[in-house]
Amino acid sequence: MSDSTISTLLTQLDRVLLGKPQQIKLALTCILAKGHLLIEDLPGMGKTSLSQALAQSLGLSHQRIQFTSDMLPADILGVSIFDKEQSQFVFHPGPIFKQMILADEINRASPKTQSALLEAMAEHQITVDGITHTLPSPFFVIATQNPSEQSGTYPLPESQLDRFMMRLSIGYPDADAELAMLKGQDLSPQTHQLPQCLDPITLQRLQQEVTEVKASDALLHYILALIAGSRQLNEGYGLSPRASKALLNAAKAWAYLDGRNYIVPDDVQAVFTAVAEHRLRRTSQQQGEALSLKLLSNINPIL
Repeated sequence: MSDSTISTLLTQLDRVLLGKPQQIKLALTCILAKGHLLIEDLPGMGKTSLSQALAQSLGLSHQRIQFTSDMLPADILGVSIFDKEQSQFVFHPGPIFKQMILADEINRASPKTQSALLEAMAEHQITVDGITHTLPSPFFVIATQNPSEQSGTYPLPESQLDRFMMRLSIGYPDADAELAMLKGQDLSPQTHQLPQCLDPITLQRLQQEVTEVKASDALLHYILALIAGSRQLNEGYGLSPRASKALLNAAKAWAYLDGRNYIVPDDVQAVFTAVAEHRLRRTSQQQGEALSLKLLSNINPIL
């Protein structure tokens, strides 16, 4: 991807989510690394707007699914209905058969409905009535959720959280950005009108180029040291092998966005909290962030 394409894409997304360049770059990093993204924050912070802007800018077919407490797995996956003319059951695909799924307020659905996404996120396929159906390619899930202490939420289990490569928190805008929004300088209501910067074929080519970004043995040992350190903590859960692969892939994508074909320690440190925080927490987001920062401060790269 040319530097001009990167700049155009990031600038366009920055006009939708004012004053949050770090979060925007992390979200794009996650997609280039073929990962699923969890955006967690208070209502009204721009979670859905960012998700829709990403889908539109990348030229992906997308579907927003509003999760509610009475939603059933069939509402997401689809259902088989008996066809009298054909004398057989015919599968009617659900909204999950899009390249990008915007799972809005995912933690408002019951655990049974949340688990309907597990196979899709891990294997890019679903199974209904014993028949496997392949999902489109590329396939991403961008899920938003409100803080778990809010009413009407079902906390995502660890197995579901681990399927998300990265977790972001957008946070309140600064005073200048909020003033610009009040003056109507953001494009949030018109995200569906954003120009397309990429197409699915180009995106897949870029994802392949990300996998070719080089990581030295010393850099890999630094990643392994961070993973091993997480498993020695007396609080929280240690990072899984899936997390170590996610950290490497995310660092490659971050380096790629910076125009390099090799990883440096700064790339790992830039993505580490987003990759590790939701996997380390036991009780709260703050706990996971604190543990991530503790690991980064205690473990230094030896290059």
